[in-house]
Amino acid sequence: MSGSVIPLPPTPRLQLGVLVATPGALRVLQAADVSVYRLVNLHARHDWGDVCEADRQQNELAAANGTRVLSSYPLPTNQRIWVITEADRSVTTVLLPDEY
Repeated sequence: MSGSVIPLPPTPRLQLGVLVATPGALRVLQAADVSVYRLVNLHARHDWGDVCEADRQQNELAAANGTRVLSSYPLPTNQRIWVITEADRSVTTVLLPDEY
């Protein structure tokens, strides 16, 4: 098989549970013209957004080991949205950082 590349299996999507969003997050997303579903989809596909390398590695471990996962996405309006999936995967919450 010299010269052929074997693709890696895709990363399994993160189980999200029930999706909820705070009214504040929905207002900010609407003002920024960003879909909540786009951010949740990124989160589910292990795109953790704008987090440091240590947090990125922690999220990968958390996704595999069943602990809380937090993504952080900057918006064009210079605001930020967090997406948090709880450890038991029962709920994923979209919120503003100051609502945590």
